[in-house]
Amino acid sequence: MMLKKTLTGMFAGALLLSAGQAVAADYKIDKEGQHAFVNFRIQHLGYSWLYGTFKDFDGTFSFDAENPAADKVNVTINTNSVDTNHAERDKHIRSADFLNVSKHPQATFVSTKVEKDGDDLKITGDLTLNGVTKPVTLEADKIGEGKDPWGGYRAGFEAKGEFALKEFGIDKDLGPASQKVELIISVEGVRQ
Repeated sequence: MMLKKTLTGMFAGALLLSAGQAVAADYKIDKEGQHAFVNFRIQHLGYSWLYGTFKDFDGTFSFDAENPAADKVNVTINTNSVDTNHAERDKHIRSADFLNVSKHPQATFVSTKVEKDGDDLKITGDLTLNGVTKPVTLEADKIGEGKDPWGGYRAGFEAKGEFALKEFGIDKDLGPASQKVELIISVEGVRQ
């Protein structure tokens, strides 16, 4: 009888302990369903915005609403997939003047810290682009999460940030209004 009470107490304690320690759920970015986008924009002469996207990328993230410190993001972008809706410009962006895709075919972002900032998340990580790795911070909003019609569970986020081209060894002078690139990343992930 005493053994049964001890085991019951240990089991209940373990349940309470595990309930207090939420574990971040792992998600795979849904690029196949085209529910994810890695976009950018840069000013053109200070008169308008030039928009572009990367069509080939993959990644994962972990998300725990109660413990953002457990969250992680890991994205790999194939830089050759850049598309600004202008073939000659895309060819130039792929050249050594900008992304140098023959030498650096991939860019990566790997988070190093995630913090809650009000209702938003601040994601700091290492961006590797053009063979250079520098810290970049993204401001992220959770769009939503829940069950999908196919029996899975999804979560979606949008993140924004910016960086200076010169920080990543891109020295082509595009004029004073075009020194920084803005990132707009929208992802939907499927829980694994």
